[in-house]
Amino acid sequence: MQDRLQELQALLYKEIPITRHFHLTAGAYNERMLRLDAPLAENVNHAGTAFGGSLSALLTLAGWSMIWFMLQELDLQGEIIIQDSSCRYLTPVKKDFSAYCYRPTNEQLGRFEKMLRTHQKGRLELKAEIIEGDTLAVSFVGRYVVLLEEK
Repeated sequence: MQDRLQELQALLYKEIPITRHFHLTAGAYNERMLRLDAPLAENVNHAGTAFGGSLSALLTLAGWSMIWFMLQELDLQGEIIIQDSSCRYLTPVKKDFSAYCYRPTNEQLGRFEKMLRTHQKGRLELKAEIIEGDTLAVSFVGRYVVLLEEK
């Protein structure tokens, strides 16, 4: 799995250059969630807390990365696009932070795979969050579209 995380991080650095600037690292992936990490020092705002744009970007990228992993597992390739999202900033983030994107249910995944294989495109809504200590700091919901590449 570590090889896949390194592959993801290299892909993000190459295809989405801003990820290098805020020092994103692909932290973990398993059957329940994906974690991306970022240091506060490179993402700090005037108040000494994490910049809202960095928080939103990391959450958006966590969803994008979850879809990338799922496509790898389905042996499919496609363009991943964020269609719609919302963030709720509940408390300031004062430390290095991580975005956790949660894997959809098997039922959602089945519908998503069926759409992809039938129509060469699919839509999926994902949830992610940033937690500081025991407190939910930022919640995120994003809808992603995947357009499969011609084989």
